[in-house]
Amino acid sequence: MKRVVITGAGSINALGHNVGETLEAMREGHCGIRALAFRDVERLAIRIGGQVMDYVCDDFFNRQQLALYDRFTQFTLIAAREAMAQAGLEFTGELAARSGVVLGNSGGGMTTLDENYRSVYEDGKNRVHPFVVPKLMNNAAASHVSMEFNLKGPSFTVSTACASSNHAMAQAFQMIQSGMSPVMLTGGSESMLCFGGVKAWEGLRVMSRDACRPFSANRNGMVQGEGAGIFVFEEYDHARARGAEILAEVAGFAMSSDAADIVMPSKQGAARAISGALQNAGINPEEVGYINAHGTGTAANDKTECAAVADVFGAHADRLMISSTKSMHGHLIGGTGAVELLACIMALRDGIVAPTIGYEEPDPECALDVVPNVAREAEIGVALSNAFAFGGLNAVIALRRAP
Repeated sequence: MKRVVITGAGSINALGHNVGETLEAMREGHCGIRALAFRDVERLAIRIGGQVMDYVCDDFFNRQQLALYDRFTQFTLIAAREAMAQAGLEFTGELAARSGVVLGNSGGGMTTLDENYRSVYEDGKNRVHPFVVPKLMNNAAASHVSMEFNLKGPSFTVSTACASSNHAMAQAFQMIQSGMSPVMLTGGSESMLCFGGVKAWEGLRVMSRDACRPFSANRNGMVQGEGAGIFVFEEYDHARARGAEILAEVAGFAMSSDAADIVMPSKQGAARAISGALQNAGINPEEVGYINAHGTGTAANDKTECAAVADVFGAHADRLMISSTKSMHGHLIGGTGAVELLACIMALRDGIVAPTIGYEEPDPECALDVVPNVAREAEIGVALSNAFAFGGLNAVIALRRAP
């Protein structure tokens, strides 16, 4: 089986418009959650989110492109360009023919959907733009990435709610590991921060009106975010032969299904995914130094995840660091695992563990080291990234420090 490494990373999210800004904000414990700014926000009960601010689409795309690119596609392409610039790859010939893109996304072009529902139902118009369907479809971002970078191999979108990015990256990893593809662009994106997108989530009654406080006893719900995280996954020997900088090694992954409830998490399902990732990667539990938690800030998720970690790691759980960066950038739904993988890479490369900010009160049901409020220096050799989605779909990725 081939070894898989990461040779490029790109992101745009509430913490920054690139990877450097994002990691600096994580190190400083900055909060990107703030008052939302879009049409009819005053009609919402929930008015905060991890929105990408100071973003001008015209700075990146021309009018013809914007007719085809929903906001989630725009974010994807911006992040992909950054990742590709760092990787220094050009896809031609056989490399282009065998390389592809697998992305995670949950809602598709929600902004486009919202705007056109308004146009038809509120404004009474009988015609919409001819590109509405190709603009809002879930695979639009993956398709445009393949076209921009000449990726002619396996390309598709994975949609498993909050685990979409981790499932997508796991598929990309497996394709390279098996020898099917030498390079894959992977990660995920989401942009649900529009009136309809937030209104739909309000109905679940899991949203906080003031802040995301994962693991804190006074937590009161999740906060939505938006953005993208894109990575270049590459076969190790291919990367080494061209002298590429290696950010981290993808060591393994596992997926599980709770097969229990459409919204309530399962300790057993989460634990199976965590232990499965360790087994797939050939990692002993004692080797893991950091876990980027799913950590949504809801009462049910946080205590269930902590119980699953305690079950898998036993006595070592007390020596683990586990933090939720959703406290800073919000929950990006289908794109969340991709942005959170940056925190794992930072822990492995820079020896800095991102904090869980907003932590105010210890919860005996979340009695792990959640790195409260302040980042921490530590030597980390192995990190895990957890994603546990509605529908009971779980995906955990294991990373090692760069070889």
